[in-house]
Amino acid sequence: MPRYKITFSYDGSNFHGYQVQPKLRTIQGELEKAVSYLNRQVETSVQSSGRTDGGVHALAQVAHFDLSIEIPEYKIKEGLNTLLPNDIHIIKVEKASDQFHARFSSKKKEYIYKINLGEYNPTMRNYEYQYGRELDILKMMEAIHFFEGTHDFTSFVSSEDMREDKIRTIYKSSIKRNKDILVISFQADGFMKYQVRNMVGILIEIGNGKKEVSDVERILNLRNRKTSIKIAPAEGLYLKKVWY
Repeated sequence: MPRYKITFSYDGSNFHGYQVQPKLRTIQGELEKAVSYLNRQVETSVQSSGRTDGGVHALAQVAHFDLSIEIPEYKIKEGLNTLLPNDIHIIKVEKASDQFHARFSSKKKEYIYKINLGEYNPTMRNYEYQYGRELDILKMMEAIHFFEGTHDFTSFVSSEDMREDKIRTIYKSSIKRNKDILVISFQADGFMKYQVRNMVGILIEIGNGKKEVSDVERILNLRNRKTSIKIAPAEGLYLKKVWY
């Protein structure tokens, strides 16, 4: 059975996350309906590089699926974009080896988080966190580097994430401002449920003076999810890129 790798984007505003859930609109559910139609109405699973939560967006998510028939890549792209709703778009379709797995073959991912520090913007309320106040960006930039390197991120992961191994490596992080928009970026070997939103949450609290720069290292070392961290809203979060 030929295996295909797809790169796609989506607006997560009107989805209940990536993973299929009964009677709820999900990205995986929409993809599997479209892929199954192309695959001669055979029910077909679509596996992604990872799951995103409701309201989270993707600029270049990656997934794979197996078809029972060989179809040219350009026809798969055209067919899927015809069948899919307009808040999902297939950017690229590539033939993949049988050993390729969208999740387990990935080497690195990048997430970005957007915060509007200026006037509330209703047209962007689903695409930027409308914080609407100034933050101490220098303190945030000092604090973010405590996340870099290999750490046990238990304190910053949802209790719903049942994986025992919560050790991850963050290779690079940054905070950049363009006018009133603050963009926070993390590149890592992988992320767990709510990890990025919790890391952004504590950075915001450092920026508004509710927490200290040193609290990042202290809370990391506690390795306790019951530590009080205010999670950042979903709408500012984007999966930007996956490396293989």
